Amino acid sequence: MSKINNYDQEFKQSSAKLAVSSGQTMVQTAKDLGVNVNTLHSWVAKYCRKADAIDSQQSEPSQAEEIKQLKKQVARLKQERDILKKAAAYFANEAQ
Repeated sequence: MSKINNYDQEFKQSSAKLAVSSGQTMVQTAKDLGVNVNTLHSWVAKYCRKADAIDSQQSEPSQAEEIKQLKKQVARLKQERDILKKAAAYFANEAQ
């Protein structure tokens, strides 16, 4: 009969980070940690999903801020364009 091991969340997460960043094969890392390679694969998959979700949440505020700045820039450029149109029309009429 096989023994069921319960690992805490911190161990799972640090093991997944190690597996991704160590440069070793997944099999070797699992052997070094004393866990089943399939278990380590599932931890890595779970860790990568969480890391992707955190990255996307952190990038959203910066994207919103960038959109806000771009909208301001578009409004300013429209004002400049309108002023230049009026100035061009004024000088065209004055030249005649």
